[in-house]
Amino acid sequence: MKTQIRRSIMSYIKAADVLPKEIIDLIQNYIDGEYIYIPRKECNRKAWGENTRSKEMVFFRNKEIYEKYTEGMTIDHLSEAYCLSPKSIQKIIAKIKLKNQ
Repeated sequence: MKTQIRRSIMSYIKAADVLPKEIIDLIQNYIDGEYIYIPRKECNRKAWGENTRSKEMVFFRNKEIYEKYTEGMTIDHLSEAYCLSPKSIQKIIAKIKLKNQ
Protein backbone atom coordinates (compact mmCIF):
# COMPACT_ATOMS: atom_id res chain seq x y z
CA MET A 1 0.00 0.00 0.00
CA LYS A 2 1.55 3.28 -1.13
CA THR A 3 0.74 6.39 0.89
CA GLN A 4 0.89 9.66 -0.99
CA ILE A 5 1.97 12.57 1.20
CA ARG A 6 2.53 15.99 -0.30
CA ARG A 7 5.03 18.23 1.41
CA SER A 8 6.58 21.55 0.58
CA ILE A 9 10.03 21.57 -1.01
CA MET A 10 12.77 20.09 1.19
CA SER A 11 10.52 19.30 4.15
CA TYR A 12 10.97 16.18 6.19
CA ILE A 13 8.59 13.28 6.60
CA LYS A 14 8.72 11.02 9.62
CA ALA A 15 9.70 7.56 8.33
CA ALA A 16 7.37 5.84 10.81
CA ASP A 17 4.44 7.69 9.25
CA VAL A 18 5.01 6.33 5.74
CA LEU A 19 7.25 3.23 5.83
CA PRO A 20 6.61 -0.25 7.16
CA LYS A 21 8.61 -1.17 10.28
CA GLU A 22 10.57 -3.82 8.33
CA ILE A 23 11.90 -1.20 5.92
CA ILE A 24 12.80 1.17 8.76
CA ASP A 25 14.71 -1.65 10.48
CA LEU A 26 16.57 -2.40 7.26
CA ILE A 27 17.49 1.27 6.69
CA GLN A 28 18.67 1.55 10.30
CA ASN A 29 21.27 -1.14 9.52
CA TYR A 30 22.89 1.37 7.13
CA ILE A 31 22.10 4.74 8.66
CA ASP A 32 20.82 5.00 12.22
CA GLY A 33 19.28 8.26 13.36
CA GLU A 34 20.79 10.37 10.57
CA TYR A 35 19.13 12.31 7.78
CA ILE A 36 18.92 10.62 4.41
CA TYR A 37 17.85 12.13 1.11
CA ILE A 38 15.82 9.93 -1.19
CA PRO A 39 15.77 11.40 -4.70
CA ARG A 40 12.68 11.49 -6.87
CA LYS A 41 12.17 8.90 -9.54
CA GLU A 42 13.41 10.16 -12.90
CA CYS A 43 9.85 10.28 -14.26
CA ASN A 44 8.75 12.55 -11.38
CA ARG A 45 11.56 15.08 -11.55
CA LYS A 46 10.78 18.66 -12.35
CA ALA A 47 12.86 21.21 -14.16
CA TRP A 48 14.47 24.07 -12.25
CA GLY A 49 11.94 26.79 -11.53
CA GLU A 50 8.93 24.64 -12.36
CA ASN A 51 7.45 24.84 -8.85
CA THR A 52 8.28 28.49 -8.29
CA ARG A 53 8.51 31.66 -10.33
CA SER A 54 12.32 31.71 -10.03
CA LYS A 55 12.94 30.92 -13.69
CA GLU A 56 10.51 33.62 -14.80
CA MET A 57 12.00 36.18 -12.40
CA VAL A 58 15.55 35.47 -13.62
CA PHE A 59 14.37 35.79 -17.23
CA PHE A 60 12.87 39.24 -16.58
CA ARG A 61 15.88 40.33 -14.51
CA ASN A 62 18.23 39.37 -17.33
CA LYS A 63 16.06 41.13 -19.89
CA GLU A 64 16.12 44.25 -17.74
CA ILE A 65 19.92 44.02 -17.40
CA TYR A 66 20.27 43.79 -21.18
CA GLU A 67 17.92 46.73 -21.77
CA LYS A 68 19.82 48.92 -19.30
CA TYR A 69 23.09 47.89 -20.95
CA THR A 70 21.79 48.89 -24.39
CA GLU A 71 20.67 52.21 -22.90
CA GLY A 72 24.26 52.89 -21.84
CA MET A 73 24.63 51.57 -18.30
CA THR A 74 28.13 50.14 -17.73
CA ILE A 75 28.84 46.55 -16.79
CA ASP A 76 30.38 47.68 -13.50
CA HIS A 77 27.27 49.71 -12.62
CA LEU A 78 24.99 46.78 -13.56
CA SER A 79 27.17 44.47 -11.49
CA GLU A 80 26.70 46.67 -8.42
CA ALA A 81 23.00 47.26 -9.04
CA TYR A 82 22.15 43.55 -9.39
CA CYS A 83 24.74 42.15 -6.95
CA LEU A 84 26.29 40.02 -9.70
CA SER A 85 29.89 39.74 -10.80
CA PRO A 86 30.93 41.68 -13.91
CA LYS A 87 31.60 38.30 -15.57
CA SER A 88 27.99 37.20 -14.87
CA ILE A 89 26.67 40.44 -16.35
CA GLN A 90 28.85 39.91 -19.44
CA LYS A 91 27.50 36.35 -19.85
CA ILE A 92 23.89 37.55 -19.56
CA ILE A 93 24.48 40.26 -22.17
CA ALA A 94 26.31 37.90 -24.55
CA LYS A 95 23.57 35.26 -24.26
CA ILE A 96 20.81 37.72 -25.07
CA LYS A 97 22.82 39.29 -27.91
CA LEU A 98 23.29 35.84 -29.42
CA LYS A 99 19.54 35.11 -29.17
CA ASN A 100 18.69 38.43 -30.82
CA GLN A 101 20.85 37.80 -33.90
